[in-house]
Amino acid sequence: MKKVNVIEANDFSETGMKKLLVHDSPYFKILNFNFKAGQELPVHAHDIEGQVSLVVLEGKGEFLGKDGAILPATQGDVLISEIAEPHGIRAGTDLRLLVTITPPI
Repeated sequence: MKKVNVIEANDFSETGMKKLLVHDSPYFKILNFNFKAGQELPVHAHDIEGQVSLVVLEGKGEFLGKDGAILPATQGDVLISEIAEPHGIRAGTDLRLLVTITPPI
């Protein structure tokens, strides 16, 4: 077993999002991203099969998608999509995000 407290292990940076690799195995990858208000992970996609989940642990913002699609993102929200589907996020407040990718890339 492995235990990681992402609140204690990862902080925020004024110069860009902070990323913490929480877990990496042949089966899945877990990352923690912390964004200061106004920072974002631009819309992007990966040319592989698989799925990605984005879980808002803290804060508010917007999930970003194809053709300018925007969905509100707030604490407790989970976005699940194919990894080949365009996805991103913009922080409206300081925002902590937990991302799971399967299979890992």
